[in-house]
Amino acid sequence: MSRIGKRPVEMPSGVEASVSGQTLSVKGPKGTRTFTATDDVDFKIEDGAISVEPRGKSKRARQQWGMSRTMVENLVTGVTTGFKKELEISGVGYRAQMQGNTLKLSLGYSHDVNFEVPEGVTVTAAKPTEISVEGIDQQLVGQVAANIREWRAPEPYKGKGIRYKGEYIFRKEGKKK
Repeated sequence: MSRIGKRPVEMPSGVEASVSGQTLSVKGPKGTRTFTATDDVDFKIEDGAISVEPRGKSKRARQQWGMSRTMVENLVTGVTTGFKKELEISGVGYRAQMQGNTLKLSLGYSHDVNFEVPEGVTVTAAKPTEISVEGIDQQLVGQVAANIREWRAPEPYKGKGIRYKGEYIFRKEGKKK
């Protein structure tokens, strides 16, 4: 039995949900998100909460039950508070700045890296060494942050590169003479 799937997802005030077949649509102050579930689960909206029920006792139905409930919770969280990933840049001369819808990164290459920000995500560079990625879709926010980090992942000797805020980089000792 799914321990996560049993709990209903509470809807805060200002959030509306509607079910149409296997598609759940959640509307809130930050926008609208939809999730289409497999045929193994059902959605029920009652008493200001969304509950997910499995349609059978098969292993797949139980797997989809917990996963679908987590997806519904992410929809509700996204339309109310949104998701945010913060990145830090460390290294001499490494910096970032926004120019319209393009993030311009100076990362020690012979050229600047221009990263086009996709629709549905807001990227800000308050300081030259800090990047903030925000949006209502958790998967998209995480993917954009990972794509930015991919341009110069932190290296283990000096720690230079782009890292998530609070990420620990295992440091290695250099060569000894």
